[in-house]
Amino acid sequence: MNEKLNPFLSVWLHPKKTARFVIENKGFPYALLTVAVSYIGVFCASLIDTELYPLLPLWGILLILLILSPIFGIISNAIYALIVWPMGKLFNGVGTYQDMFKALSLIAIPYIILIPFYIIWMFTDPLSLFYTDMEGSLVLPIITLLFTVVVTIWCMVISIGVVAEAHKIPNWQAFLTIVIPTIIFTFLIIIAIIVLALIIVAIGAIFGY
Repeated sequence: MNEKLNPFLSVWLHPKKTARFVIENKGFPYALLTVAVSYIGVFCASLIDTELYPLLPLWGILLILLILSPIFGIISNAIYALIVWPMGKLFNGVGTYQDMFKALSLIAIPYIILIPFYIIWMFTDPLSLFYTDMEGSLVLPIITLLFTVVVTIWCMVISIGVVAEAHKIPNWQAFLTIVIPTIIFTFLIIIAIIVLALIIVAIGAIFGY
């Protein structure tokens, strides 16, 4: 493929073309970097109603988020690829594990646009972010949550496209390839978020004394 793309932009409207470009032209380090940056946005969205503040200072939460999100993101992407890759083989998919890891590294890119919204929300009205029963300004939370819903749906659309391209299968087969692993992966993500929250709470308890 001679056409040069910026995956962070092209994946929004051309997930298949972007996936093929990354698979053929980008190395594993690029995929790792993409996941590391993207999952900061994913875990920003997981801060809602975690009650971490004021147990931890806001700068501490932000620092831990920046450090741990990429780690959990890379682990999650590796596991997800390991699940989706053989599932696609059931539909005669031809992609390798490395192809799938690179392709799936693109699916969370839209979450990057949420990072500034959650950071602004965190520092301007932290109580309404960390405690859903607390009243505060409605404008920013509503806008942020609406964007989060739209981004989540769009990421699902991107997922179908990149899996279809990596495995060279039709979109409907890619959809089926994703559905079953997604159920499994959602369970693993919940566990990862719980572990992340426990680590943050433990760190807060240590520094709280």
